[in-house]
Amino acid sequence: MTMLRPLIVTMGDPAGVGPEIIARAWSALSSPPGPVAPITPFVVVGDAQVLKAQGQPVEAVLSPSDAASVFGRAVPVLHHPAPAPVTPGQPEPANAVAVADWIERGVDLVLSGEGSGLVTAPIAKAPMYASGFRFPGHTEFIAELTADVPFSGTRGPVMMLTAKDLRACLVTIHVPIDQLPELVTGERVARVARVVHESMKRDFGVHDPRLAMAALNPHAGEGGAIGLQETTVLRPAAEALRAEGLNITDPLPADTLFHEEARARYDAVVCLYHDQALIPVKTLDFWGGVNATLGLPLVRTSPDHGTGFDIAGKGVARADSFIAAVRLASEMASARANR
Repeated sequence: MTMLRPLIVTMGDPAGVGPEIIARAWSALSSPPGPVAPITPFVVVGDAQVLKAQGQPVEAVLSPSDAASVFGRAVPVLHHPAPAPVTPGQPEPANAVAVADWIERGVDLVLSGEGSGLVTAPIAKAPMYASGFRFPGHTEFIAELTADVPFSGTRGPVMMLTAKDLRACLVTIHVPIDQLPELVTGERVARVARVVHESMKRDFGVHDPRLAMAALNPHAGEGGAIGLQETTVLRPAAEALRAEGLNITDPLPADTLFHEEARARYDAVVCLYHDQALIPVKTLDFWGGVNATLGLPLVRTSPDHGTGFDIAGKGVARADSFIAAVRLASEMASARANR
C-alpha cells in the first residue's frame, strides 16, 4: 500500500460552521474509539486563530509534510489569516478573497503532490459574489483551476452525492425543472456516464462498474405515453454507451431505483436532475451525505450541506457529513495511488 500524503482541508467561510466541523472532525478522527479504519491525516488551509476559538488544540505548520507528526495532538494548520474580523453567523465580504485564496492554495498543494486530496468546507455565494468571485460555486472554481492540468480520462466536473451504499451522479444540477427537456441531451448524459464509469475504476477500485440510468419521466415514459425523452434521447444514449463497452441500463423508473434491493444491482446511478439524486441520498443518510467531484485531476470531496450561518458559533453543528467527506477523500486518494 502506498503511504498517502495528508489531505488538504480548506476552511470555507470562516463565519460559517466550517471551523467548528473541522475541529470536531479532528477530535473524532485523531483518536477514534474502537477498531476503525485508519484515516489519512489532514492539514487545514485557513485562519489558525479562528480554529483555536473552536476549543481544540491547533498548531501552525510550515508544510503539509508536518501534518502526520502533529495530527495526533493538534489540528495542523497552514496559517493564512482572514483580513477582517470573523464573527460567527455574520459573513464578511472582505474575507471572501481569502476564502478563494485558501481554495486555490489547497488545489495547488494537491496538484504539486504535497497533498493527496482536497476536502472543502462550505462557502457562501453572496459574500463571494460581492468580492468579485465569478464562479457558480466551489466545483466550477476548482474545475477552472485544474483546466490546464493533464488528465487521462473524460474530464468533468461531475457531481456525485453519496450516502451509505448509494452513489448518485448528476447530469444537471441547479436548473429549473421546466428547462430539463432541453438540457438532458444524449451528449450530456453520455459524457456524465463516461466520467462516472472511469471514476468508479480510478477512484473506487470497481473493476467492472455497473451503472444505472434514471428515467426523466414517470414510469420511464411508459412507451411514449408520458413523455418521449426515454425513447428519443436516453435509450439511444444507453445503447451507444454499451457499444463503447460501458455496463449501463436503459432508463429505469426513478420510483423503483433507490430501495435496498435495487441499489444492490448497480455501483452508481446517473440521475438527471437535482432532486432525483438528492432526495434519496438525504433520505438514506440525512446527516452523513457527501459531495464528491468526479472527472478532475485531483480528488475532491465536501460535506453535503451549506455554511449554516444560522447555527454558526452555537456549538450545535454536526460534523457527520464532514467526517464522511474526509473518509471518502482518503479512500478515493488511496484507490488512485494504488492503481
